[in-house]
Amino acid sequence: MNTATETSFDHDHRPGFFARAENWLDARGKPAWIIAMVLGFIAFWPIGLALLAYMIWSKRMFNSSCRRMTRAARVGQPSGNSAFDAYKQETLRRLQEEQENFEAFLKRLRDAKDKSEFDQFMDERANKTGRNDDTTDRTPA
Repeated sequence: MNTATETSFDHDHRPGFFARAENWLDARGKPAWIIAMVLGFIAFWPIGLALLAYMIWSKRMFNSSCRRMTRAARVGQPSGNSAFDAYKQETLRRLQEEQENFEAFLKRLRDAKDKSEFDQFMDERANKTGRNDDTTDRTPA
């Protein structure tokens, strides 16, 4: 092989500027893409518009929510190791129970707060009504 062929071969497999920029932005996440888009709009609006269109077309605007959904779907899949799967099921059951207990606790707190606020309202109303009755009794006829 001659050096010219090796050089062109190496160059052909190296990512271009746009691929390197895309990889760099992907490594930094969605905020980097948004910053690049804003800077594109500032520099020359068609660049920003092109970046926005590319982000929507390539689903980069919505990729984190998709990752979360995929991760959530994997929770129910068995790993193939029965001991780990049993541990995972027990842990998930315990966490579900803790969540239910916490939600019940929050409901009791909200109910107590609602009752307290209602009692305060009724006390204030009774005080106002009592004052109004006192003033009507004292006014000369």
